[in-house]
Amino acid sequence: MTTSTVQDLELIRESVRALCDKFPESYWRETDEKDEYPEEFIKALTNEGWLSVLIPEEYGGAGLGMLEAGIILEEINRSGGNSGAGHAQMYTMGAILRHGSEEQKQRYLPKIASGELRLQAFGITEPTAGSDTTSITTTAVKQGDKYIVNGQKIFISRTEHSDLMLLLARTTPKDQVTKKTDGLSLFILDMKDQQDNIEIRPIDTMINHATTEVFFENAVIPEENLIGEEGKGFKYVLSGMNAERILVASESLGDGKYFVDKSVQYANERVVFNRPIGQNQGVQFPISQSYMDIEAATLMRDKAAKLFDEGENCGAEANMAKYLATESTWKAANAAMTTFGGYGFAKEYNIERKFREARLFIVAPVTNNLITSYVGQHVLGLPRSF
Repeated sequence: MTTSTVQDLELIRESVRALCDKFPESYWRETDEKDEYPEEFIKALTNEGWLSVLIPEEYGGAGLGMLEAGIILEEINRSGGNSGAGHAQMYTMGAILRHGSEEQKQRYLPKIASGELRLQAFGITEPTAGSDTTSITTTAVKQGDKYIVNGQKIFISRTEHSDLMLLLARTTPKDQVTKKTDGLSLFILDMKDQQDNIEIRPIDTMINHATTEVFFENAVIPEENLIGEEGKGFKYVLSGMNAERILVASESLGDGKYFVDKSVQYANERVVFNRPIGQNQGVQFPISQSYMDIEAATLMRDKAAKLFDEGENCGAEANMAKYLATESTWKAANAAMTTFGGYGFAKEYNIERKFREARLFIVAPVTNNLITSYVGQHVLGLPRSF
């Protein structure tokens, strides 16, 4: 992994901003209004190599660290864009990188890095399980040299825009394992090869318009697409959660800085009663408070990313970064709405779109209530609350 200097990090920011300048807020407003996937933007992001920065150089990536990856997503969102459309391409491959065979790495990582293959779908959540991952009921039954998959997943993002899916399924029934976390296995599913056995149904959502539910009926996965050992998939999924938390925190920080930037600009320009509204403490203070909260959350993100890149345990820091970033950004979103007043609800000002996008990260990919519970139990040593 390459270590970046302060100058390197600033160059990354400037380069990402230059790319984002080609996709103004009118582009994002239009894709949102049409419930479209930002295909053109994702292609540009892929072609410039920004989605493959965490893939080692020997597999075609840039071999950079978590902080660099986070800065990329942060700058996209700060520009008014929505990096959630492609963020999974950054971290889902981590399961292959950390737990896959060398053959799997050689087969998939270079193609993911180049954009020839998209791995953006992560098949975990199910209608009756929710956050209780050990209660999923999708099964993968071994038959000879293949697994037969049956079941259902829900709230799976970007399924229609991915070639591959990381799929978590039960290979041993829950009532036959010693620990409820055992018996779950992680697979690389080639969705294009199994189109007749997979049904994808779009879910009409307020935001994240590429959300789907997915049905599997006798879908076939070759045994060579099993990641690591059978029954150890839950552990493999958990190993990637810290990366996900840090990157989501980074996206949320970008949103928060967007709201502060826009609020400051508007508060200086908007004149009511012969004075800029930013002169009023009722407008100025919420913006200032949000700015301070976001700066503090940024420090926690940086700490978590540093620990991750050093190979240290960063579960607490990654979770706290996600919590602090999303909560401070939601505060900034409300401050922006108040600053803009009625204009905040007008689509042409883009605040209402970003307002909706910012709210997602309070509950996804993990609700902040679960993070609070995690800190209580695993950091403070309090009794498990559920």
